[in-house]
Amino acid sequence: MSNPSLPLPSSDRADVAASLREALLAADFTADGLLELLGAPAYAALARSETVPALRATRGDGALAALVRLFLLQETVPHARVADVLPVDALLESRWLAGQGDELRATVDVRPYGGPAGEDWFIVSDLGCAVGGAGGIGSHDEGVVLGVGGASTTLAGITVRTPVDSALDLGTGSGIQALHAAQHATRVTATDLNPRALEFTRLTLALSGAPEADLREGSLFEPVGEETYDLIVSNPPFVISPGARLTYRDGGMGGDDLCRSLVQEAGERLNEGGYAHFLANWQHVDGEEWQDRLRSWVPRGCDAWIVQREVQDITQYAELWLRDAGDHRQDPTAYAQRYEAWLDEFEARGTRAVGFGWITLRKSGAAEPTVTVEEWPHPVEQPLGQTVREFFDRQEYLRTHDDAALLAGHFKLADEVMQEQVGLPGAEDPEHVVLRQHRGMRRATKVDTVGAGFAGVCDGSLSAGRILDAIAQLVGEDPVLLRDRTPAQIRLLVEQGFLLPVRA
Repeated sequence: MSNPSLPLPSSDRADVAASLREALLAADFTADGLLELLGAPAYAALARSETVPALRATRGDGALAALVRLFLLQETVPHARVADVLPVDALLESRWLAGQGDELRATVDVRPYGGPAGEDWFIVSDLGCAVGGAGGIGSHDEGVVLGVGGASTTLAGITVRTPVDSALDLGTGSGIQALHAAQHATRVTATDLNPRALEFTRLTLALSGAPEADLREGSLFEPVGEETYDLIVSNPPFVISPGARLTYRDGGMGGDDLCRSLVQEAGERLNEGGYAHFLANWQHVDGEEWQDRLRSWVPRGCDAWIVQREVQDITQYAELWLRDAGDHRQDPTAYAQRYEAWLDEFEARGTRAVGFGWITLRKSGAAEPTVTVEEWPHPVEQPLGQTVREFFDRQEYLRTHDDAALLAGHFKLADEVMQEQVGLPGAEDPEHVVLRQHRGMRRATKVDTVGAGFAGVCDGSLSAGRILDAIAQLVGEDPVLLRDRTPAQIRLLVEQGFLLPVRA
């Protein structure tokens, strides 16, 4: 359904975008409105690219049903019915709509998207290329622009949302990251190699009632020269593939070089204290630890937190992205040839698997930056932006506090941490104690009885040393020895967010 050669709606008619937005909101064409009209099962099915339940739910004559069929299901709708809801003449003139006899159709996918503070936003993308859209995920067409997907919302959720002067959305696509950044950045710059993507970003911002961004065409950091930013976000074309067949997903560099280049070059583009957030793929190569590979990417002067969320072997990975482009529905011989080419590429590089996850940098300027690389495939609670910020704050605290300072410090148990005791039924003492978070990363960690007791009484009123002295007296231990062996456990609990430093 997508066709990158078709002209896009005019992006220089702010009045038309404003009137369209007003009409969409008046008809309750919002994320909440869709859920109410379609019902949870049909709404969830649409997110899986299954349109039959939504088609059944929109058989009525209401304004919202007409808009769902027009913009989400990409059905033709009678002119008279659309004219009851939208300013049709202006939308035809500005190419938001096209006529087919007495029927009208949308020229782009317009998808309601709820902002973090309940804002009613709209993401504009190519027809059939919204994840969960009428045409499914992905496209064979070079240059198409996709809508919102799981990767987009993941990146938006992990981004630190403190007010900043400048933000850069590198590889903006349909503009969702620029839209989020516009809420807390004075200036937003958005770049993309695909000029069509920049036009979609302009449409997304206009239709969402957001400020305009500085849009620049080009690859990677080239369009911004030596400019620096307080925030950099990028959901790049990170797919490791043999060639660059599809601009929206294939990096066009060998292996994971595109992601490596982005991360390494970001250090020079970040202002002091600034954050950079990336989604990325990376290779697991024979004879090399994947953690070491990623540590080598971190630029000088930056702390880093790298989280591997998923790993796929090379056959799973090739099949995933061949299906993403719909190759499995095309000529079987061509599909087999592309599959072979993918495996040849991996074999030549010694790649046995591919990891996917998040990379966050903070420009700290520390002489010995903190680099944390971990695997965490478990469920988390989004949005995680505040969790990410607090993680780096705790790393800074630990870096600047030796054991003596740690024992003199005050700590507070994080909210919604529960204790679990594991052991045989009827046993006098548990085999071990587990502390479990129910917010953020939802971590769990084993502690000994001293660690559990220490965490349980941390309310910020007493120093760590005084708490340990009291525990030593209670259990009959030498307080000096207890002070000696406990700081390592306190450090772990602080690093993982179970204990929070209380600053004087």
